[in-house]
Amino acid sequence: MKANSGHHALPGEGLIPIRTVSSLTGVNAVTLRAWERRHALIKPLRTPKGHRLYTMADVEMIKRILSLLDNGMAIGQVRQVLETDPVRLDPQPIAPSGIDPWLNDRQRLLRAITEFNDRALNEIYNDILALYPIDIVTNRLIVPLLRELGERWANGEGHIAEEHFFSVFLRNKLGARFHHLSRSRRGPKLLAACLPGEQHEVGLLLFTLAALDWNHQVVLLGSNTPLEELPLVATRTAAHAITLSGSATIATSLITQQLPRLCRAVSIPVFIGGSITEHHLDAVRAAGAIPLSDDLHLALREIDAILSHR
Repeated sequence: MKANSGHHALPGEGLIPIRTVSSLTGVNAVTLRAWERRHALIKPLRTPKGHRLYTMADVEMIKRILSLLDNGMAIGQVRQVLETDPVRLDPQPIAPSGIDPWLNDRQRLLRAITEFNDRALNEIYNDILALYPIDIVTNRLIVPLLRELGERWANGEGHIAEEHFFSVFLRNKLGARFHHLSRSRRGPKLLAACLPGEQHEVGLLLFTLAALDWNHQVVLLGSNTPLEELPLVATRTAAHAITLSGSATIATSLITQQLPRLCRAVSIPVFIGGSITEHHLDAVRAAGAIPLSDDLHLALREIDAILSHR
């Protein structure tokens, strides 16, 4: 591949292992290996024992790939762009305007959901997650699909059972992945919980997985968490920040009364994400909390920027 054909340093001359590359880029080792084997996007050096070693040029290449994917490009299109113009980040020459490269994957997943086919759903989901980082899958595939399932039910085209089926599937998959990844993280510690009354924790799980990919530690409390208990948990876990998730149905009194008490009771930042920030943005800020972007990349950058100044 032209974009990755430069000289590799010999071992000991600045080469870094795959775990470090994952920490630097947020791309897990499984995905990096899939990019190498299935799409020839990265070509690391190998030690005599077969361990992969990367250069900083490889790291920069991975960041370019992430930029292309984050702009909506499909993984199968990336190699052609990098070969013709390795510094270009605009996917338009390959992905024509108006065409969604994720549409086919959403349709495949929707078909498996409407057929309540757990095996097909599992195979499609695993295949996609092996090729894309979790935050890109979340923003480009999972969130739009959850929205589509909700709209199908509201319009009488689908059934609420479809949304429940997919939500249970996601909780199981994301929960298992969370526990697998959380054991090796060493970055800032986030205390993650849903606001009181919020029973839907899929959005929170997707956020925590993205945080783990960024090497954050996460203490996950899940759905419907009383805010008055968070200061004690934050102290006992030595958390660097509290991250909360909530939908638009959360009671206004919680934002105007309970949330300010929480922000006054802790000395660490309190972040809030979810659709609640769209409907109660001013009240969230007035309470002393920090609203987060719906884009997981941007949300984690916001968190890191604030924590780095503390």
